[in-house]
Amino acid sequence: MRYLFTLFFVALFFLPGVAQQSGVISGRVIDHATRLSLPGATLRITTNNRYTISTQTGDYEFLGIPAGTYEVAVNYLGYRTQTATVTVQSGQNTELGFALEAGGTELGEVVVMGDRLRGQAAALNQQKNNPNITNVISADQVGRFPDANIGDALKRVPGITMQNDQGEARNIIVRGLAPSLNSVTLNGDRIPSAEGDNRNVQMDLIPADMIQTIVVNKTLTPDMDADAIGGSVNLVTRAAPNGQRISATIGGGYNPIREKAAYTGAFVYGNRFANNNVGMVLSGSYNDNDYGSDNVEAVWAEDDFGNVYIEEQDIRKYDVRRTRRSVAAAFDFQLNPSHSLYINAMYNWRDDWENRFRWNAKDLIPTYDANDNIVGYQGAMSLETKGGINTNRVKQRRLEEQRVQNYSLGGNHLFGPSLDMDWSANFARASEYRPNERYVEYEIPFDEDEPEEEPGIAFHSNFGPTRRPLLTYVNNPALADYDFDKVTEQNEKTVEEEFGAKLNFRVPLNVVSGQKGRLRFGGRVRLKSKDRNNTFYEYTPIGNINFDLDQIPVNDLRGMRWNPDDKYAIGILPSRDFLSGLPLTDAAQFEPEADPTEYLAANYHAKENIVAGYLRWDQDFSNKLSMILGARVERTGITYTGNIIENEEDLEGQRKVENSYVNILPNLSFKYNPSANLVLHAAFTTGIARPNYYALAPYVDSRPSDDELFAGNPDLAASYAWNFDLMGEYYFRSIGLVSGGTFYKSIDDFIYNKRDEQYTTEKFGRDFADLSNPIPAGANWTFVQAQNGENVQVYGFELAFQRQLDFFSNKFLKGFGLYVNYTFTESSAKGITNEDGEERTGLSLPGTAPHMLNASISWENQRFSARLSLNYAAAYLDELGGNAFEDRYYDQQTFLDANASYRITKNLRLFGEANNLTNQPLRYYQGIASRTMQMEYYRPRYNLGLKLDL
Repeated sequence: MRYLFTLFFVALFFLPGVAQQSGVISGRVIDHATRLSLPGATLRITTNNRYTISTQTGDYEFLGIPAGTYEVAVNYLGYRTQTATVTVQSGQNTELGFALEAGGTELGEVVVMGDRLRGQAAALNQQKNNPNITNVISADQVGRFPDANIGDALKRVPGITMQNDQGEARNIIVRGLAPSLNSVTLNGDRIPSAEGDNRNVQMDLIPADMIQTIVVNKTLTPDMDADAIGGSVNLVTRAAPNGQRISATIGGGYNPIREKAAYTGAFVYGNRFANNNVGMVLSGSYNDNDYGSDNVEAVWAEDDFGNVYIEEQDIRKYDVRRTRRSVAAAFDFQLNPSHSLYINAMYNWRDDWENRFRWNAKDLIPTYDANDNIVGYQGAMSLETKGGINTNRVKQRRLEEQRVQNYSLGGNHLFGPSLDMDWSANFARASEYRPNERYVEYEIPFDEDEPEEEPGIAFHSNFGPTRRPLLTYVNNPALADYDFDKVTEQNEKTVEEEFGAKLNFRVPLNVVSGQKGRLRFGGRVRLKSKDRNNTFYEYTPIGNINFDLDQIPVNDLRGMRWNPDDKYAIGILPSRDFLSGLPLTDAAQFEPEADPTEYLAANYHAKENIVAGYLRWDQDFSNKLSMILGARVERTGITYTGNIIENEEDLEGQRKVENSYVNILPNLSFKYNPSANLVLHAAFTTGIARPNYYALAPYVDSRPSDDELFAGNPDLAASYAWNFDLMGEYYFRSIGLVSGGTFYKSIDDFIYNKRDEQYTTEKFGRDFADLSNPIPAGANWTFVQAQNGENVQVYGFELAFQRQLDFFSNKFLKGFGLYVNYTFTESSAKGITNEDGEERTGLSLPGTAPHMLNASISWENQRFSARLSLNYAAAYLDELGGNAFEDRYYDQQTFLDANASYRITKNLRLFGEANNLTNQPLRYYQGIASRTMQMEYYRPRYNLGLKLDL
């Protein structure tokens, strides 16, 4: 860090002195018709190779321009080139603004700019002029697809697919790499995670209409946070407009799976005041969605005779109501042409109310004939209902409240003609709270050792096709055959907070005569903390409440329509009214008892302090070839506290571990422009992925009843990647793109869950020398812990094409547009062992999707637009088991969506949307594709509304 401060003082005191005969040109580029800023514009002084690119707010600046008169030209895809003359005075900042007009004819191509293409033009201009490999999509582009949240919008980007939750895109996979290897930022600041055990950002938490631009960085530059091996997704919120803007959206929808409604609303207000020196934009969004899902799950086993059978099966009905609220504000203050400040704030709040009705067959033991063929099963069966207390807040359901908030203050400053500085400080907080989550369970128990006392229930041997299996019982049990098992209530709370600050400097450094050069340097601090505090109680009735299943209120689900087959209609279960009405806090009727096995090992406290510094040198060698050379250094210090649990429930104490490590991350990239619209990228970069929080927590959980030991691993190293990328992009003047590229990643110390079924006292003493040994001498236990693998190689390529087909002479054909992209990813992992300690071969990196495809066809004119969109991702390994039979795979998925809109007046538009027309389930399989592990169906969703834009 001392070198950074030395460079700063040299720049601050020396460079302005030698640049007294120079000045600055600055200003803003906007759309003449809409008065909206145009980011990514190329501004060039026509007499030399001095150029600059406009920022997200349309602002630009030329540093260190010798005094004199110059002609400045602005180029922007889809807009007419504009030039202006400006006179630079020594030591002065001369303002020069541009208002570009859309349309025109250039390079023999007719450019027709309708409202729907303006956003696409802004995105492609930014992508074309970014120094690193990126994909950029704007708010207007997001609006062309029927996507309610940021996750659904992101799955349209080349190289990206999403993992879903309750039918909405949640976790992001970039270039086939798992969510833990990617990062998500808001205006450049890392978004904390509301989930308890990982760093994943819940992309379904943020409404799509709250974001102005999404930038997917597939290669990093030294000034960017390094924790993004797959890619970094930066969500850019709305900036204040250049004049008054009012926008409002209202809509309603229908969810056939539960025959319930959905409601949507959004607003934007922005303006400038005080002679345009103060800007403000306020925005808000509301979405209320009442729906659900039908879910079937199975766990498969193999006996000593090669018979594969179902060891456990679940059938679950979910009733879900999800309400999403978001508000944001942004202010900017232009103190003078050289100094400005800004304030950004965003608050996202999602409530997820859920009831779950679950039929469960478990602990199945096969029965055999004389030839060792399975002729039936004996096991236990249970009925369970999940819900919550009966209050206005919890609403008799399990409430999951997630909140994410971000606040930032920053400034941009010019000190003389040759020193540019920006700074920011931010605070972010994410939380997840589940209050009074209740379960009630009834069971027909089975004890293999004492079948006379607990005989369980007999099941037929034929469970049907393995893709849609169903265990059926020999004799249909009556409600009176079920015994009350238990009623429980739990509270879960997770909080993550981060304070961050960064400081960046930029000075001219022209090593090549007549060519642009810049030196950037700066530092960053991130102070993070995370806490998870759960409780879990089981309640024993001691009063006179009747718990007989045939006497309490129940839900009869036998006649419901079920996806994928009505055969799964699960029958009769306890009602949520009964569960929510139980007076568990009444000491005269219930006796509470904490169940430490459910929460003690899960609770932890974590602190991470990250300090980083970087140097970045940008140098042009000609008007076609440029380079970025630099390095970043990040030091990570961690302090983690976890619980030590013996005998499953005894808290023996806490274990506190401190650790630190330093990562040095070199970076080299080249950009070559053979022609005005052709861009070639080559990059060698590095990146890291820090382990998930809970994987680092130093807990030790001993479970003698199952001969199992679980533990965190605070000694995990961060995964470190060497990345090589080549990309070529050709941009059509008529707002389009064709691109192709390849990538290779070598990742050291990747992280996976290791399962050792031969764990002994000696191994425990080696791994936990500071703890007493809970494993009996001579015993072999199963030990589960996150470990570092050796190395994984990831390689692939991606192709993309998008264009409005306005080169046709036929008016109807000119209205069509195509959008297609495909990504292939392959990986090979080394250093993964099975439960017997033997190295496994032929494995891919978990989370690596090999094939991803997006395609859409659209048609539009001045009033009407329509689009049909396809999203496909191939199956991939999601989670490693102890062996190939136990490996868990995320199955292939194909989504088909449609949307259309009609302009009623100049400012009012009617729109309609339909999602998941293929009724694509969330499906996992175990070992082989035909062996269903989970299939969850959501059915299509529909939405209709109005949008007003003034």
